[in-house]
Amino acid sequence: MIYIVMGVSGCGKTTIGSALANRLGIPFYDADDFHPECNKKKMAEGFPLTDADRWPWLRELTKQMTLWQKEGDAILACSALKEAYRDTLRTSGPTQFIYLKAGRNTLMSRLTNRTNHFMPPELLASQLDTLEEPSHAWTVTADRSVNQIIQSIITIKNNG
Repeated sequence: MIYIVMGVSGCGKTTIGSALANRLGIPFYDADDFHPECNKKKMAEGFPLTDADRWPWLRELTKQMTLWQKEGDAILACSALKEAYRDTLRTSGPTQFIYLKAGRNTLMSRLTNRTNHFMPPELLASQLDTLEEPSHAWTVTADRSVNQIIQSIITIKNNG
């Protein structure tokens, strides 16, 4: 099973995904590491990605996820903003999406305060516009502490 921690930039995908992987003792992967340099450059320059930009990245992620599935469970931090993107990722094998939902003010505060990331805060609006909230995901409020969020996810996992 690949657990995909998803949501817009600033919701805590990498922080929560890494902490959850550590707690469960399984590998963690960040989808940002698989973006081609041209995508990172485009975002760093303040331009949102298009579907055409995202499809090669999503195909590469799906290929990698198929390999990870053979090794067992893993966590992937990935925006997965549209249902069509999530459908593509699901073709790799068993997946469970975990949607980190946060308010605009929380997201903007986090984006403004983080360093060393190619995604500028100015692109938050485009991500929110692109987001199709998932109907088949564990939805967790991300306006809380890391420990509270992890505990919520573990509770859902154990009861589900």
